[in-house]
Amino acid sequence: MSKSRADTAAGASGLLLKYLQEQNRPYSAQDVFGNLQREHGLGKAAVVKALEQLAQQGKIKEKMYGKQKIYFADQDQFDMVSDADLQSLDAKIVALSAQVQGLQQSCRHMEAELRELTSSLTTPEMQKEIQELRKECAGYSERLQNIKAATNHVTPEEKEQVYKDRQKYCKEWRKRKRMATELCDAILEGYPKSKKQFFEEVGIETDEDYNVKLPDP
Repeated sequence: MSKSRADTAAGASGLLLKYLQEQNRPYSAQDVFGNLQREHGLGKAAVVKALEQLAQQGKIKEKMYGKQKIYFADQDQFDMVSDADLQSLDAKIVALSAQVQGLQQSCRHMEAELRELTSSLTTPEMQKEIQELRKECAGYSERLQNIKAATNHVTPEEKEQVYKDRQKYCKEWRKRKRMATELCDAILEGYPKSKKQFFEEVGIETDEDYNVKLPDP
């Protein structure tokens, strides 16, 4: 093996050993390759070979899980953790989890506030809208003044008379239409032709011919 290749292999072994010790969790060769390949540019074959050499040298441990080898740091190098230390770590985990939840909730509130502010009008936009509303109100006020100043108002009595006349004429309209319909139906009972032909011969024009509809009572 050339010196450059030996240096490369040694560098890969040192990198993988440090990675497994820092992470202190089991990995397959594929996992290690996927985690380090982008940052360090290691080839898969180099990773597999370096892991096998480290295991043979006793610097890391390996175990078979089915057809796959799993590599992890030698646990003898780490200090023993007492039950009190574990309980302390558990308490820290609980406290940090509560802190994370609080921060997440705060982030949600801030995101909701940001969405509300983003959807709200800016100060220049609000000023422009206020001007437009004032202009619109001024137009309505002017129109109202013109209406109040007009001399041709309809009195309540005149309005009531118009409604009464309308009811009267509609009632008469409805009455005469019913009489004409009954008369035509009586004639058509002995008429040899169709209703349409009868209307054409006599010259009868209906409301429907002029798209006129009798108002509701």
